[in-house]
Amino acid sequence: MNMDSPQLTHNTSLQRLQNVEKRIVRVLELAGGVMDELSNPAGPRKDLLNNHCGEFMKLIKDIQVTLREEIKSACEYRPFEKCDYSARLSSEISCKKLEHVLSQLDTMKETVDQYLSSA
Repeated sequence: MNMDSPQLTHNTSLQRLQNVEKRIVRVLELAGGVMDELSNPAGPRKDLLNNHCGEFMKLIKDIQVTLREEIKSACEYRPFEKCDYSARLSSEISCKKLEHVLSQLDTMKETVDQYLSSA
């Protein structure tokens, strides 16, 4: 399969988004751990808080970077780029307009013919 294949790009994109989802879950776990530690009656352990907060910030940054890249690539990915729907629709509308113009011309011709035959 070609590396530039839309299907491959779509699959790897889904995998990256699944990894983001896992990171978000981890971020929530870390936030919960910090809250538990802050509510500890013996007082919070600073080393644990530092580790959780450091990991939290790193994960948030990773999530932001990945989502930015995915949004940018989603804008570049056009799954319907070979679809001819808009061209067919435009052609169909043009045909309907042409039919209407022809109908109006026929009516005008009849009017002119009636005028000339009555004159």
